[in-house]
Amino acid sequence: MSQLAGARILVVEDEGLVAMMIEDMLAELGCEVVASIAELPRACEAAAEFEMDLAMLDVNLAGELVFPVAEILRGRDIPFLFSTGYGASGLPSEYADHQVLHKPYSQTELQQKIALTLKLP
Repeated sequence: MSQLAGARILVVEDEGLVAMMIEDMLAELGCEVVASIAELPRACEAAAEFEMDLAMLDVNLAGELVFPVAEILRGRDIPFLFSTGYGASGLPSEYADHQVLHKPYSQTELQQKIALTLKLP
Protein backbone atom coordinates (compact mmCIF):
# COMPACT_ATOMS: atom_id res chain seq x y z
CA MET A 1 0.00 0.00 0.00
CA SER A 2 1.20 3.52 -0.78
CA GLN A 3 2.60 5.78 1.92
CA LEU A 4 -0.22 8.13 0.92
CA ALA A 5 -2.97 5.69 1.85
CA GLY A 6 -5.79 7.47 3.63
CA ALA A 7 -4.62 10.98 2.74
CA ARG A 8 -7.63 13.28 2.24
CA ILE A 9 -7.11 15.49 -0.79
CA LEU A 10 -9.05 18.38 -2.28
CA VAL A 11 -8.71 18.56 -6.06
CA VAL A 12 -9.25 21.96 -7.69
CA GLU A 13 -9.16 21.47 -11.46
CA ASP A 14 -11.36 23.02 -14.15
CA GLU A 15 -10.75 20.46 -16.93
CA GLY A 16 -13.19 17.59 -16.41
CA LEU A 17 -11.08 14.87 -18.02
CA VAL A 18 -7.95 16.00 -16.17
CA ALA A 19 -9.87 16.02 -12.88
CA MET A 20 -11.08 12.47 -13.52
CA MET A 21 -7.54 11.34 -14.32
CA ILE A 22 -6.24 12.92 -11.10
CA GLU A 23 -9.03 11.30 -9.07
CA ASP A 24 -8.19 7.89 -10.58
CA MET A 25 -4.48 8.29 -9.84
CA LEU A 26 -5.19 9.38 -6.28
CA ALA A 27 -7.53 6.41 -5.75
CA GLU A 28 -4.81 4.05 -6.98
CA LEU A 29 -2.48 5.60 -4.39
CA GLY A 30 -5.04 4.93 -1.68
CA CYS A 31 -6.00 8.58 -1.21
CA GLU A 32 -9.49 9.87 -0.52
CA VAL A 33 -10.67 12.74 -2.72
CA VAL A 34 -12.73 14.93 -0.37
CA ALA A 35 -14.02 16.95 -3.34
CA SER A 36 -13.20 17.77 -6.94
CA ILE A 37 -14.09 21.36 -7.73
CA ALA A 38 -13.82 23.36 -10.95
CA GLU A 39 -14.96 26.88 -9.96
CA LEU A 40 -13.10 29.43 -7.86
CA PRO A 41 -15.98 30.44 -5.52
CA ARG A 42 -16.76 26.80 -4.63
CA ALA A 43 -13.05 26.07 -4.23
CA CYS A 44 -12.76 28.96 -1.76
CA GLU A 45 -15.70 27.59 0.24
CA ALA A 46 -14.22 24.09 0.28
CA ALA A 47 -10.79 25.41 1.31
CA ALA A 48 -12.40 27.22 4.23
CA GLU A 49 -14.70 24.41 5.38
CA PHE A 50 -13.50 20.92 4.40
CA GLU A 51 -11.19 18.73 6.44
CA MET A 52 -8.25 17.64 4.31
CA ASP A 53 -4.59 16.73 4.49
CA LEU A 54 -3.61 18.45 1.25
CA ALA A 55 -5.02 20.36 -1.70
CA MET A 56 -4.01 20.18 -5.36
CA LEU A 57 -4.63 23.50 -7.08
CA ASP A 58 -4.80 24.09 -10.82
CA VAL A 59 -3.38 27.61 -11.18
CA ASN A 60 -5.83 28.78 -13.85
CA LEU A 61 -9.52 28.01 -13.33
CA ALA A 62 -11.32 29.09 -16.50
CA GLY A 63 -9.36 32.35 -16.56
CA GLU A 64 -9.41 32.97 -12.80
CA LEU A 65 -6.25 32.48 -10.76
CA VAL A 66 -6.47 30.05 -7.83
CA PHE A 67 -4.43 32.13 -5.38
CA PRO A 68 -7.40 33.14 -3.17
CA VAL A 69 -7.83 29.40 -2.45
CA ALA A 70 -4.12 29.10 -1.65
CA GLU A 71 -4.40 31.98 0.84
CA ILE A 72 -7.34 30.34 2.63
CA LEU A 73 -5.40 27.07 2.86
CA ARG A 74 -2.29 28.89 4.07
CA GLY A 75 -4.38 30.54 6.80
CA ARG A 76 -5.57 27.10 7.93
CA ASP A 77 -2.05 25.58 7.74
CA ILE A 78 -3.19 23.06 5.14
CA PRO A 79 -0.43 22.08 2.72
CA PHE A 80 -1.06 22.52 -0.99
CA LEU A 81 0.68 22.12 -4.30
CA PHE A 82 0.07 23.64 -7.69
CA SER A 83 -0.71 21.92 -10.95
CA THR A 84 -0.08 23.93 -14.10
CA GLY A 85 0.86 23.76 -17.73
CA TYR A 86 2.70 27.07 -17.38
CA GLY A 87 5.49 25.92 -15.05
CA ALA A 88 6.73 27.38 -11.79
CA SER A 89 7.67 30.63 -13.55
CA GLY A 90 3.95 31.48 -13.69
CA LEU A 91 3.67 31.59 -9.89
CA PRO A 92 4.06 34.70 -7.74
CA SER A 93 7.22 34.75 -5.64
CA GLU A 94 5.29 34.18 -2.39
CA TYR A 95 4.55 30.64 -3.60
CA ALA A 96 8.11 29.81 -4.67
CA ASP A 97 8.45 27.32 -1.79
CA HIS A 98 5.43 25.24 -2.90
CA GLN A 99 5.64 22.12 -5.04
CA VAL A 100 4.53 22.40 -8.67
CA LEU A 101 3.31 19.57 -10.88
CA HIS A 102 3.93 20.39 -14.52
CA LYS A 103 1.10 19.15 -16.76
CA PRO A 104 1.04 16.55 -18.09
CA TYR A 105 2.43 14.43 -15.26
CA SER A 106 2.60 10.77 -14.32
CA GLN A 107 1.22 8.99 -11.28
CA THR A 108 4.80 8.62 -10.00
CA GLU A 109 5.38 12.37 -10.29
CA LEU A 110 2.07 12.99 -8.53
CA GLN A 111 3.01 10.63 -5.70
CA GLN A 112 6.45 12.24 -5.31
CA LYS A 113 5.10 15.80 -5.18
CA ILE A 114 2.39 14.88 -2.67
CA ALA A 115 4.96 13.11 -0.48
CA LEU A 116 7.23 16.17 -0.63
CA THR A 117 4.34 18.50 0.18
CA LEU A 118 3.30 16.35 3.16
CA LYS A 119 6.97 15.99 4.18
CA LEU A 120 6.79 12.20 4.14
CA PRO A 121 9.99 10.12 4.17
